[in-house]
Amino acid sequence: MSGQGGEYALSAEFLSALGDVPVATDPAVVKRKSRDFYWYSPLLKVILDGLYATCIVTPCTVEDVLTVARASRQTGTYLTARGGGTGNYGQAVPLKGGAVIDMSSLNQLLWVRDGVARVQAGMNMLAMDRALNRHGYELRMFPSTKRTATIGGFVCGGSGGIGSVTWGGLRCLGNVLAAQIVSMENEPGIVELRGQETRIINHAYGTTGLVTELEVPVAPRTDWQDIAVAFPTLNEAAVFARSLAMQTGIDKKLVSVADDGLVPFFAPLRDKVPAGHSVVMLMIAPSGVSSAIDLAEAAGGIHVYQASTREAEDDPGRVPLYELTWNHTTLQVLKKDRGYTYLQAGFPPRNTVALVNEIAALFPEGEMMTHLEFIFMDGEMSCAGLPVIRFTTPERLNEIIRLCEERGIMIANPHVYTIEDGGAHRVVSPALAADKRRFDPDGLLNPGKMRSFEEA
Repeated sequence: MSGQGGEYALSAEFLSALGDVPVATDPAVVKRKSRDFYWYSPLLKVILDGLYATCIVTPCTVEDVLTVARASRQTGTYLTARGGGTGNYGQAVPLKGGAVIDMSSLNQLLWVRDGVARVQAGMNMLAMDRALNRHGYELRMFPSTKRTATIGGFVCGGSGGIGSVTWGGLRCLGNVLAAQIVSMENEPGIVELRGQETRIINHAYGTTGLVTELEVPVAPRTDWQDIAVAFPTLNEAAVFARSLAMQTGIDKKLVSVADDGLVPFFAPLRDKVPAGHSVVMLMIAPSGVSSAIDLAEAAGGIHVYQASTREAEDDPGRVPLYELTWNHTTLQVLKKDRGYTYLQAGFPPRNTVALVNEIAALFPEGEMMTHLEFIFMDGEMSCAGLPVIRFTTPERLNEIIRLCEERGIMIANPHVYTIEDGGAHRVVSPALAADKRRFDPDGLLNPGKMRSFEEA
């Protein structure tokens, strides 16, 4: 099977080999589950619109996943794994038709002990957090799409999120402890990866194996407080944010900066932040709230908002502050104006704020709105920039990327769908391709997403 799913008949042999594994062929369902949030990028929208699977397969057990893998091997049917479909790079879009394998029915927390949780990869992250809460624990890290994302989708498609200010990125040693995958070898089997071996699945878009279970570290449950502080200038906001992020005595889960142009898109804050002010959004443990506010006010900030993260999260009519951060910042803008897009930038840990100001000054008013997420990486405090950009042409977008990279800012391009061209795998793709050859020798998993494998 290849090409656009709607143009190709299903393989009767593949369907027969699935046995009792649930299959959906309704066109509306197939199209919906063949998409993610790739439309954040006007470039990917042109490329990926209209690509979809021939069917959706929904395994309910690991044995079901093995059945699907065997059926795929027997018939040469492509498989594209899907979690909650919250990715931004077309990870869950099948480029060559075949079957989308929806992992969301593998959704159980298997065990929790000694600060470690074992979980099925399709478990929704909000549901996982609530299940952990009953054991006195919580997720150490999650994406801004927590209410809809799955833990497997986060590990296989993400890079970091809420919690990264303390725990770093997903690829940092210790953030993923183990993974169980179903391989696509001549005889598909169950493989347990531990420690550094798990890097082959992180941000690999399901190209190196079908992830069925994960072991991750968890933290003691905390009643996080959402706090917003307004500053007259972007510089003051960034200086304070970096200072707070580096305070080891304050327990924190989020330090995010948005310039004044973004504030009108934030429903919980736009009537509270003074006009023309930038805002710093925080998640702080109760023990650190007074210290954080004192530090903010000493830096010239105005404390404009505070609420319980959990209360906001549990209320469908409210927005926790984390849903204004990371890539939800872009989504809040796109809800109002589809003429914007974004970039993903990694700032060096030295002269960070000066570089933020330099980049912000390069562009005419309205073309770029600054958005920063502070991250602890390799023993130093740095930040990721997710600037929201008024899209005009692909050429101008590439010019903006060039201007950033010339100044030592690493751009993980979100306007491409291949692993190597969009992020950190640019420097390890030969090793990753070798792992794919080991576990998926015929390239049946998410074909077209790993350029180094396709070229080999």
